[in-house]
Amino acid sequence: MSHAASAAESTVPAAADQARPARNYGLDILRIVSICGVVAIHVFGLRVGAEPKAGRGWWAAVVLDIGFIWVVPVFVLISGALLLGSRQVVEAPAAFYRKRAARLLPALVFWNAVYLVGVRIWMRHEDLSTARVLQLLYDSSVFTQLYFIWLILGLYAIAPLLATFFAAKDNRRAVVTACSLLAVTVLAFMMPGILGHFDVSRPIPMNIFTYWMPYVGYFAAGYALRKVRLKGLPLVVVSVVTAALIAFSIWQYGSRGTLPWTNSLLSISYLGAGVAAAAIGVFVVGLSASVFLKIPHWAGVLLVALSNASFGVFLVHLVIFEVIRLNVPAVHGAKSFPAIAAAYVATLAASFIISLLASKVPLLRRVF
Repeated sequence: MSHAASAAESTVPAAADQARPARNYGLDILRIVSICGVVAIHVFGLRVGAEPKAGRGWWAAVVLDIGFIWVVPVFVLISGALLLGSRQVVEAPAAFYRKRAARLLPALVFWNAVYLVGVRIWMRHEDLSTARVLQLLYDSSVFTQLYFIWLILGLYAIAPLLATFFAAKDNRRAVVTACSLLAVTVLAFMMPGILGHFDVSRPIPMNIFTYWMPYVGYFAAGYALRKVRLKGLPLVVVSVVTAALIAFSIWQYGSRGTLPWTNSLLSISYLGAGVAAAAIGVFVVGLSASVFLKIPHWAGVLLVALSNASFGVFLVHLVIFEVIRLNVPAVHGAKSFPAIAAAYVATLAASFIISLLASKVPLLRRVF
């Protein structure tokens, strides 16, 4: 999802532009849809978590929340597709590290300060002790979405190692590596639920140094699957299976208790088996379907701009939503689906506008 891992620059010399093959906007479209899904999870999740947990409004919120459960894995898949095939990552890792550090470290410091001081202390009036601040920082729980910066930093740290390992052989090495890592990760995060049936509590705690580890499989899979393009019946089958997995996750969440074993074997989390399969399906179907799109130049420019703005949207959207939540009683009460839906539209639109405008200001561009 990181802006630093965005697709090729939107402005290139005319001669170079003519020499390049027509751009496949699949990754741009996937990133835009995914950031819209991230905002949906955070906004509609407010209604999903509130009482009453019933009725059409609640189910609609579940559809728009759980229906996008695949977005974070897809962002990691996109980053893997873009970075692990980069020549700079293999041939000039020091330059790669400097470029990524200069992009992400200022954002890391700035947005942790914004949410810690601006949102928690000023807006929510939380009384935070030194111990609580240190715990929030170490757990990367200063605010809902900020763990992702630590996650992507960790993946960037190992990117040259993975890229060099994959470049030495054909794509089968990447496929085997991705399958192995994903299988181990899914199994590891399945075990706490299974052990829970035997009254054994073994949660997997995460912190700033470990958040990236479970996502290496997705990172490798993005590279392994970057050139897969399905057509005809295979595309239809994978599309149907992917939609079915997403629909099952929605039903499973809304009907918890009906099939208790599914919560252990197919947990509704970014690292659950069903979600992993759905995320890979969305990634492959999205890239495959985009081949059939005919994007005019003006629309392509807009897609690239919105895609590049997605990292800023990710960072700023919860500040905007918090302002709305604290000042609109119907949203704060979390019982009105129309109010939550209106808040979603306002949050998403404002976030894109702010991110696009910030990209034009040199100082702000470094933290958006």
